[in-house]
Amino acid sequence: MRTLFLMFALLYGGLCINAQHPIDEPVRSSARSSLEPFYHGVASGDPLADQVIIWTRVTTSDSTKSVQWRIATDTGMVNLIDSGIVTTSSAVDYTVKVDVMNLTPNTFYYYEFESDGMLSIRGRTRTAPVGDIDSIRFAVVSCSRYKDGFFNAYNRITARNDVSAVLHLGDYYYEGGGADVRATDPNYEILNLNDYRMRLSHYKLDEDLLRLHQQQPFICVWDDHETADNSWYGGANNHDANEGNWFDRKAQAIQAYYEWLPVRMPDPSVDTQRIYRRFNYGNLIDLHMLDTRLQGREEQSWSTATDPNRTILGMDQFNWLIHGMDTSSAQWQLIGQQVMMAPLRVNPLPFGQQYANDDQWDGYEAERANLYDSLFAKNIENMVVLTGDIHTSWANDLPTGSYNPSTGSGSAGVEFVVSSVTTLNGPAILNSTGSFLITSLNDHIKYADLSEKGYYIIDVNKTRTQVDWFYVDRVDQPSTIESYGTSWQTLDGSRHLTSAPAAAIPDSGQIGLMAPLDPRVINTIPIRAIQSEIQSVLLGVYPNPFKESITLHYTLNVPQNVQVSIYDPLGHELMQKDLGIQQQGIFQTSISTTKLVAGTYIVVLNSEKQAEHRCIVKIK
Repeated sequence: MRTLFLMFALLYGGLCINAQHPIDEPVRSSARSSLEPFYHGVASGDPLADQVIIWTRVTTSDSTKSVQWRIATDTGMVNLIDSGIVTTSSAVDYTVKVDVMNLTPNTFYYYEFESDGMLSIRGRTRTAPVGDIDSIRFAVVSCSRYKDGFFNAYNRITARNDVSAVLHLGDYYYEGGGADVRATDPNYEILNLNDYRMRLSHYKLDEDLLRLHQQQPFICVWDDHETADNSWYGGANNHDANEGNWFDRKAQAIQAYYEWLPVRMPDPSVDTQRIYRRFNYGNLIDLHMLDTRLQGREEQSWSTATDPNRTILGMDQFNWLIHGMDTSSAQWQLIGQQVMMAPLRVNPLPFGQQYANDDQWDGYEAERANLYDSLFAKNIENMVVLTGDIHTSWANDLPTGSYNPSTGSGSAGVEFVVSSVTTLNGPAILNSTGSFLITSLNDHIKYADLSEKGYYIIDVNKTRTQVDWFYVDRVDQPSTIESYGTSWQTLDGSRHLTSAPAAAIPDSGQIGLMAPLDPRVINTIPIRAIQSEIQSVLLGVYPNPFKESITLHYTLNVPQNVQVSIYDPLGHELMQKDLGIQQQGIFQTSISTTKLVAGTYIVVLNSEKQAEHRCIVKIK
């Protein structure tokens, strides 16, 4: 996203960036011995009334691996509903994804995976309801940049246990490197399939993210940073010519995204890169998850912002959205998407560009007007837009030319913007001044907070849709402290916002028995009793097969001396790289293999008490 805080710097004489220096990171991201070989935990997503995706990843030295899955209605995995066996390999980075079918609506399920007698942790998921529904709650998040801090918001959502699913509106991970608060691995800008896989592997080892995935199904869409900053269909602000072909980079990023996230794969006969899709929650909600980034967006440019043919969605997606809302029998039309739809004017002076960000819908005025016109022409009511990207919190009416800020008349719908999980923006000192300026210049913006980090809960019932913002106290250290921010709502049929007096109280039906934190024990024998000695884990070798180099991705559970060796099939050591003493953490190291001829080899990661190997193949 292009930040609006540069504007504040010009207005108030300079911007003091909230820079933070790397700190000694508490153990929050690591390959925990108790989870072997399913170090990345489990996840579920894209819940339908009778289907749900379940996911895991197995760390193995085998070229292929068979993994068994089970799903039950109880945490003890006694009342089994279904099971099966799938095979994974390096072709999908040893991830496992199953679309479990023939399930019962509005039901909590528990699932697990097994490989070579080792069990994963159990996950919990929930199918969508059908029929007459009184209320539904979702947690909504966006923008979780690892290097900016700890995922305390995820921790707090897990503890709530009162939502049907987590909606992630994009920037689930970031392509850049750096180590402001926590070191990102790889610690450089990721550009290819191997890089994206390693970055996702690193994220999935975060304890807070792992545990939230374990307990709640996710419904995800990507934003720009899953590929590159300010991306559009044909390029990105953060993609240079020397970084290769953009369409290759985009395709590889999307491949890794689909491998590592519990997202239902698109129909390959339609579009392998399509992520926009729809979810139904009975007669109460249709949830339309959009792609304002990669599907149909034209390049950002103020010079063409008013072009009547300019698009942020593309014709196919725009028509799909309008048709879906027009033919829907649900009371509320929720739209999960990336960039702010409401106009944002930030220039109080009578000259210059009035808008803050051509990356938002402001840069695509005609398509926004077409959307609003379609709502009124087809009498589509109760459109609620859920937005991320901007790292700040907003409650907006969506004004047309006849908008009256006093009554809300002339608003096409409402928009709720969620803050980031961690991603930083400007210093907190700008919050009160900037918020006052924004609401003064934009009478359709009813609430703006420019500094707090956290999430919101959207609570939908038959009379209103309400959003409650919750903020964590810090992201530079792990913390379980949060505070309630504020609440705004839109009443059935009103199309505009009103203030809500307090946070919504969850219905008891939203709360289910949580999945246990630890894997089950088989035959009363603690199968991981001997694994307290595990000191290192070789998570993967990329690419494999390879040509000129390989990259090892690994974790160390204690500081130790590390070496990498490559052997031929007869056991002769051909290459060695001494990495010296490394601290506890997640690492990657690259080795040039230009001296090797085409063939099969063994690469070994040697720590002080362990040696882990992978079979690797060099091709011409």
